Amino acid sequence: MRKVRCAIYTRKSSEEGLEQDFNSLDAQREACGAYILSQASEGWSQLSEVYDDGGISGGTMERPALKRLLADIAAGTIDIVVVYKVDRLTRSLLDFAKLVEAMDKAEVSFVSVTQSFNTTTSMGRLTLNMLLSFAQFEREVTAERIRDKIAASKAKGMWMGGVVPLGYQANGRTLAIDEEQAALIRSIFHRYLHVRNVRLLTEKLSQQGLNVPERVTGAGRKLGGSPFTRGQIYKILSNPIYCGKICHKGEIYEGQHDAIVDRETWGRVQSQLEANAQGQQQSRTARSPCLLAGKVFDSHGNPLIASHATKGTTRYRYYIGKCDEGDTPKVKRVLRIPALELEKLVCGGLAQEIEQPLGLLAKAGVDLTPDTVAVLGDRAASLATTLQKRERAAARTCIEKVIIAPTQISVELAATELCGLLSIAPSSPAIINPTLSIDASLRRSGRAVRLIQHGVSESTEAMPHEHLLKLLHRARAWWHMMLDRKLTVSALAREQQVTSSYASRVVRLNFLAPRIVEAIVTGQQPIDLDAKKLLGLSDLPLAWSEQEELLVSD
Repeated sequence: MRKVRCAIYTRKSSEEGLEQDFNSLDAQREACGAYILSQASEGWSQLSEVYDDGGISGGTMERPALKRLLADIAAGTIDIVVVYKVDRLTRSLLDFAKLVEAMDKAEVSFVSVTQSFNTTTSMGRLTLNMLLSFAQFEREVTAERIRDKIAASKAKGMWMGGVVPLGYQANGRTLAIDEEQAALIRSIFHRYLHVRNVRLLTEKLSQQGLNVPERVTGAGRKLGGSPFTRGQIYKILSNPIYCGKICHKGEIYEGQHDAIVDRETWGRVQSQLEANAQGQQQSRTARSPCLLAGKVFDSHGNPLIASHATKGTTRYRYYIGKCDEGDTPKVKRVLRIPALELEKLVCGGLAQEIEQPLGLLAKAGVDLTPDTVAVLGDRAASLATTLQKRERAAARTCIEKVIIAPTQISVELAATELCGLLSIAPSSPAIINPTLSIDASLRRSGRAVRLIQHGVSESTEAMPHEHLLKLLHRARAWWHMMLDRKLTVSALAREQQVTSSYASRVVRLNFLAPRIVEAIVTGQQPIDLDAKKLLGLSDLPLAWSEQEELLVSD
């Protein structure tokens, strides 16, 4: 008689009762053992290996004992898996399908003691699938009930578990203040109101050696012991639990716990955090200030967000937003304008207009006295010089909004603030914000969008394009490979895993005129000269003069 090796698998979702001498896992194992003993005439025998998963949900496959069971199945040391009920193995139909597939592959059968199933037949699989559907439904309904209960409890201000916020200790369904940690929390709130910047506050705490207090969670996980991060500081400052409230899925309720921070301090901190949002950060605290952050919009009124990218030690700033011009419903292009170009263009145009301020002030409805007109020229010249230097305070004071359109840039000025910079007292409070139009068109170059003003073909800010430099380097490297190893274009293409057409178009760039190469290296190439144009030329002239006329002529 062939010996049939039987492995017993047991599971319990919660840890409740597992500390007892005879718990649910023992009861499951005893029932399965008795069933195996009843089949001794068929050669069944119980393996000594124990596969118990206590306190783990059946909705996950990340169970230590289950992983050992699957490993032993794959190793061929098990013939039958015995469980008390099917849902002890899993409550997920998808996971069950994976388990059955693994068992079928190893020719292992599956037996439920309290339910007569045989997975080797199609009818057995159908019955199991139906049963597991109800098991999964039960698990999902239970989860919904738990979520509803948590939401209702939090609406009453109760603490429903999780990692206890710094400054508190769990006290049943509420929180008790830990005075030592609470003193640190209050200190963080008051220090922030003094420095008014999360980054500066984080640096000060680090310099003073103040670390996150060490704590141990209910699950035994250690927290703290390291310096505060900017994210941690911001989370503390914006967490409504410190003013006695409970937050759940975006809704804030009055909590049953005591507040660490009074409502007035909490309100002042939130106001400062909001003031430091996009475009409002003070220049003395901004590490890399953006002149127009929070003030740039596209022609549809959508804001362009100030962002940056870092390559090596160089920081490149951009204003980024969605571009709907010519987009298909499935493809959304990104409007990505270099910040330096836009700031130089806007400040330069504004400075030029302010040098002759009478027309601008007339548009604003400002009535000027003869005495004011006499001194206005010197004040305007001084302000224009300040704007040409792109000084952040002056630019942000007098610029209300910048609107980017495909063929022009509109700059709405803050008339009252502009009068203040020029030391002019408006005769009437009904002042109109004048609008300055700058003729500048947008042209895409690689991922970014470049600005062209008054028909000028070159970028307003000389900056080499990395994709063009890489293309020239590739052309030179591939040409030397062909010379040194006597490769044909086809052989080179196969080696580089590109098409022969692409390889030939890249290699011929090795013969660009020196003036064109110099323009690319120094960033002085025409705005529309990009990789697409270089590679898209069907016939690149051999004569350098013809190349220059085609690619870089004024």
